[in-house]
Amino acid sequence: MALVTYQTQPVVFQLAGYSNSGKTTLMTKLISALNSDGKMVATLKHHGHGGKPDLLQNKDSSQHLNAGAIASLVEGEGRILLQAERQSWSIQEQIQILAQLQPDFILIEGHKQEDFPKAVLVRRHEDLELLSNLKNIVVVFYWDMEIIKNDSLLGKNAFHIDDPVGLIWIKEFLYQMKNTNK
Repeated sequence: MALVTYQTQPVVFQLAGYSNSGKTTLMTKLISALNSDGKMVATLKHHGHGGKPDLLQNKDSSQHLNAGAIASLVEGEGRILLQAERQSWSIQEQIQILAQLQPDFILIEGHKQEDFPKAVLVRRHEDLELLSNLKNIVVVFYWDMEIIKNDSLLGKNAFHIDDPVGLIWIKEFLYQMKNTNK
């Protein structure tokens, strides 16, 4: 049985920044805001701590993987848990897997070097290097008012991390992208 493909592809957007910059907090706020508008969101998170993410230990699905299965999918009351083992998964393969769920949006936390439209979170002065090293930055969230005085923010949409207008800006940007993808 072949995987079904859908005519409308989800919009892909990234949140990038160094550890403890607020990515997960902003991501959960964005997911909630989109969900309250009736939009379906899937997320992809880069496990940036080195090594493989933890498996669900002492479960049948983990035992299947330990025995050599390349994937184990568990379903119960509409929830699916997928654990899969392979040498590596490209970001495009991960997006293809999530696209099968037909979300309106796929939000990526991490994978800084990918070329999707992105928000960059800058907590410390040293984080400013991201603004010149990353591609396709559409908005910047900063923690310190002094950082916005830096020339690297010129011409970029920038919001304080606690400014609710920043979240509204991202939502409008995503909806614009969604309308363009139709």
